[in-house]
Amino acid sequence: MGGRKRIYVVDDDPDVRNLLRNVLEQFCFTVELFGAGQTARAAIRRDPPDLCLVDLGLPDMDGLTLVRELWEDVRFGVVVLTGRGDVSDRVLGLELGADDYIVKPFEPRELVARVKTVIRRREQLAAAAAGGVQASKARFGDWVFDLGDLSLTADDGRRDTLTAAEAELLTALLKAPRRVLSREQLQGPESDRDDMPFDRAVDVRISRIRKKIEPDPRAPKLIKTVYGAGYLFTAEVTWVV
Repeated sequence: MGGRKRIYVVDDDPDVRNLLRNVLEQFCFTVELFGAGQTARAAIRRDPPDLCLVDLGLPDMDGLTLVRELWEDVRFGVVVLTGRGDVSDRVLGLELGADDYIVKPFEPRELVARVKTVIRRREQLAAAAAGGVQASKARFGDWVFDLGDLSLTADDGRRDTLTAAEAELLTALLKAPRRVLSREQLQGPESDRDDMPFDRAVDVRISRIRKKIEPDPRAPKLIKTVYGAGYLFTAEVTWVV
């Protein structure tokens, strides 16, 4: 992945923080630890890392609030780390912009694999945009999607951004317009898939993308659900360098 990646761990439990640092440093990550949301927020704004691991149960603020703020303010990977195992909490983390979700207790190798996946997604998308060999911008409807910064820009000047996982999913749809893609196809390689029942990770990300590009997300026209089969991108797509 090129160079040592820096990870901020935000968790109120010192034992968990130290465990995470020990595990991640074994895989050549540089790790900084924070026991509260406010101190982490200040450090992130001062010097953003490559990825944040954020616990939902912080002592001074709701971890979900921090996740939302991180995605709004800066561009880096966010993985939610929490003891809450309920599916609704996991979905909420993704809806607020997290790239992935790990439930404690966790297997160290699974954690490292997911961290690497989030970072790899971002680097692959950036490399695809910077390579110059393939087109890096896609125009559809009133929108332009830019792989370089994972941005969506509307003809009227509105601008929004996607998480790396959302951008990867949208890219798959844009490269196969007017073809039905199953949830399995949209999840990508098996090693990159989220451990969520009922393919909810794909559904949540589709919902987030719809909220950004559809005039009425409740009656989508660009990304159609094909019940029992998957999703269909209906618009014509033009790729440009």
